[in-house]
Amino acid sequence: MLESLARFRRFFRKLLEVLALALMTALALVVVAGIVFRKAGASLVWYDEIASILLVWLTYYGSCLAALDRAHIGFPRLVESTSGPLRRFLQVIREGVVIGFFLMVAWTGWVVLGVLGGTYLVSLPWLPALVTQSVIPIGAVLFILAEVLSLIDVSTVADADPGEAEPS
Repeated sequence: MLESLARFRRFFRKLLEVLALALMTALALVVVAGIVFRKAGASLVWYDEIASILLVWLTYYGSCLAALDRAHIGFPRLVESTSGPLRRFLQVIREGVVIGFFLMVAWTGWVVLGVLGGTYLVSLPWLPALVTQSVIPIGAVLFILAEVLSLIDVSTVADADPGEAEPS
């Protein structure tokens, strides 16, 4: 069971790394293309909007990757400064609060998608806003998955040896 969970965690990490790298590359290319075309006197009408969307996507997927290492919200350094039963208690509380928050974000993102039905981007009228805003519920669900994996790690380490350091 633990080996299959470790395999899934590695797969999930690799997926998030590939997504983040692809989004960074796409963002850099879009921004450079926008600059080149603007300097050439033929500004692209869509690059600013697409660059903003790519930055948001990068933020969501990159934060999921950080959450996988417990390096995101939830006061990780404060929790790590404690030990024993208090540490485990704070870790579980932290994970519960963060998961609860992202459950609300996922639900709200789903509601937003319902409101945006039938709308399109201003600069690319063929691209539905649903596609660009889907990052809200998808990113929230991925963040929840990362937190659940973290919660499993916390309970596994605590069951193995309460004084042992957290897995990376």
